[in-house]
Amino acid sequence: MPNKDGHRRFGNIRRRESGRYQVRYPGPDGRMRTAPETFARKSDAERYLTLVEAQILNGEWTDPDRAKIELGDYAEKWIDQRAGLRPRTVDLYRWLLGKYIAPQLGGVQLGRLSTQMIREWRAKLLAAGVSENQAAKAYRLLRAVLMTAAEEDKIIPRNPCRVRGAGTEQAAERPVLTVAQVFELAGRVGVRPVGNIRKLDSGEYRLRYRAVGGLMRRHSEMFPTRAAAARALWDLAMEGKADATHDDRFRALVLLAAFASLRWGEVTALKRRDIDLAAGTVRVRFAYTEQDNGKMLLGPPKSRAGRRTVSIPAAIIPDIKAHLDKYTKRDDAALVFTGIKGGPLRRSGFNKLTRWVDVVRTMGVPGLHFHDLRHTGNTLAADMGVSLRNLMARMGHDNERAALIYQHASNQADRKIAEGLNALVEGARRSDDGDGDEDDGTAGVLARIG
Repeated sequence: MPNKDGHRRFGNIRRRESGRYQVRYPGPDGRMRTAPETFARKSDAERYLTLVEAQILNGEWTDPDRAKIELGDYAEKWIDQRAGLRPRTVDLYRWLLGKYIAPQLGGVQLGRLSTQMIREWRAKLLAAGVSENQAAKAYRLLRAVLMTAAEEDKIIPRNPCRVRGAGTEQAAERPVLTVAQVFELAGRVGVRPVGNIRKLDSGEYRLRYRAVGGLMRRHSEMFPTRAAAARALWDLAMEGKADATHDDRFRALVLLAAFASLRWGEVTALKRRDIDLAAGTVRVRFAYTEQDNGKMLLGPPKSRAGRRTVSIPAAIIPDIKAHLDKYTKRDDAALVFTGIKGGPLRRSGFNKLTRWVDVVRTMGVPGLHFHDLRHTGNTLAADMGVSLRNLMARMGHDNERAALIYQHASNQADRKIAEGLNALVEGARRSDDGDGDEDDGTAGVLARIG
């Protein structure tokens, strides 16, 4: 039936008592919607209706009623419903949401979020002392949540996270150990200084240590905390002034993490059946994840490519064999590396038992993380000039980005290429010099072809 004269084909416009114009229109489901705002001029209202009609015809329309959901509620559901997230990632997302996003933006309706609002939110985080890297993590989470709201759920017309560079982290370059330092670290994590620390009535701590030779001595200094006294005891052992015992329980752990490029969760989930000493390989099938509540979860590695078999240097096989013989049960399903009581090895227990912070400090690499052992192994592998595909397979990555970082950073591999080219040039020159022809000055000159 044709439209009556003076009537719109789509929607309607009504002038209210205030003099402003209200717009109503049928959504794709036939239900009437009211525009979220009124208009000062009828022409503006007509333009709005034309835009809405075009969005519906093109499948780009979003329901303004659905856009009234608050960001905090939507983000919580987004995290709950996101398939494939690892437990630690879920914990991280909930922490970022509660710490940085929800306090300022959690109560804002999705439809009211704007790029300016998000820019101001980020600026307030930085002004409050939040690091750029932490702000970048929070921004990337917010961007991912709103991308789903825009692209999949069609709640908002577009993602307002359009702040250039806001999601980029400027991570500091992590340290890379030399091969000698890796072996030094593997030895030092087993050092156990001999001494005792006693709290006095004054609240201070007294340190007694066994000097080299067997005599117990009292340290001349009193310490304000037990940690300070323990640090002093460690320094005495490193200086050769205090006696120490040695526990090689974690030597193979350090060597495997470095020279097989294994993550903490991967190396601590290894079972006896995963190590083939005859073939010189280690098979990565699982990884432990420690949640914020302390629960240990055994699951797949971090990525699909994480399930892999890695060749290990023959030089560390004797260390691994010694560990298996001394510390690992005979059962094929036995964990290779365990805590003192035989359960899964926790990072906190490892750090405390090995005095990791003091170890790396006295080695001259303060702030070294356990994960930097994997970083070292990846760098050493890249320095061999291996292909991108082989490097990805060893690292357990299913995308090229991380592997490319190591390849681009590998100056040594590039130097090997230059040395190889130099050998070719020198070989060609020797051949030219030995053919008996008189040198006309063109030897070694690159000639233009074509």
